[in-house]
Amino acid sequence: MDLSFTKEELAFRDEVRTFFNENVPASTRQKMQEGRHLGKEDLVNWQRILNKKGWAVTHWPKEYGGTGWTPVQQYIFNEEMQMAPAPSPLPFGVSMVGPVIYTFANEAQKKYFLPRIANIDDWWCQGFSEPGSGSDLASLKTKAERKGDVYVINGQKTWTTLAQYADWIFCLCRTDPAAKKQQGISFILVDMKSRGITVRPIQTIDGSHEVNEVFFDNVEVPVTNLVGEENKGWDYAKFLLGNERTGIARVGVSKERIRRIKELAAKVESAGRPIIEDEKFREKLAAVEIELKALELTQLRVVANEGKHGKGKPDPASSILKIKGSEIQQATTELMMEVIGPFAAPYDDHEHGSNEAMDWTTQIAPSYFNNRKVSIYGGSNEIQRNIITKAVLGL
Repeated sequence: MDLSFTKEELAFRDEVRTFFNENVPASTRQKMQEGRHLGKEDLVNWQRILNKKGWAVTHWPKEYGGTGWTPVQQYIFNEEMQMAPAPSPLPFGVSMVGPVIYTFANEAQKKYFLPRIANIDDWWCQGFSEPGSGSDLASLKTKAERKGDVYVINGQKTWTTLAQYADWIFCLCRTDPAAKKQQGISFILVDMKSRGITVRPIQTIDGSHEVNEVFFDNVEVPVTNLVGEENKGWDYAKFLLGNERTGIARVGVSKERIRRIKELAAKVESAGRPIIEDEKFREKLAAVEIELKALELTQLRVVANEGKHGKGKPDPASSILKIKGSEIQQATTELMMEVIGPFAAPYDDHEHGSNEAMDWTTQIAPSYFNNRKVSIYGGSNEIQRNIITKAVLGL
């Protein structure tokens, strides 16, 4: 299998890289380089820049606004975007519910929602996890009872990322409590302005408000908001999570972080010499780079096999990408912490008081703590190992 790029693909990479260099807003790029959280305006503004270019939903079918790019071109685009660095289009719309809608929804749903997702006219969030139903998602208890032309939803979702901004939420709800747990779930689209919805913030360990609890108290949702068939939602959720796990590898993010680590390690001194000259540090850095190269080659193999598993069926190898990608992301934040050392703390309680002169370093510790989550969301790494054991190794 030849995993090198062709001349045409290298030219495409140059085109994409030039676009990012010239069009990513400077303030957005700086926030990402410093590990700061982006605001809603940052994300909306950037996605609309991409949509104007025709690049907001590049992996969608052409009839729904996609580019028709090959899987390799799509891979190159994502890597260059991560290395720019630039934010990805809002994943809850573009990479999660969008593909579910164009693959399984009816024509009226496609016509209404897909253009609005591309231009981020609607902000989406994900209603999957619940208290007690995270890795074992099929045990969810939020129920949707059909009463005439509406579903009445009651229950609670948790860890709902950026729900404070959301216009819509796509929910897994139990519609047949008598069925086996995977067979009685439906995929329903819910307007967040509906009566009976309450969003309550959860403050994370890094001090930010990124995730939320969402409560449903007799929320009425039109039956027309059901995606696909009733009680088939588990199939659609597996399709969605397969897409999410491939993206979680984030090879470009780790490449950009390693570049930044090397840059800083050449400047920051320890024991009178730059940290990059420390043999033990170089060994750690080299080990992560080797792991990242192996991950990159594995992802290229998955890209080369794309579409061979049938429509709506994710490649089980995406679980490998999820595991190694999340481990490497965590390893790079650990290396960054090692480079900066005590300056990673928000305040320096020694002779200088606060470290306002190095304000950007205050984001390194929060980034380290925030990245502990990547081995959990999108299906915990323990669950991914079970998938690999059954679907890849056949054990």
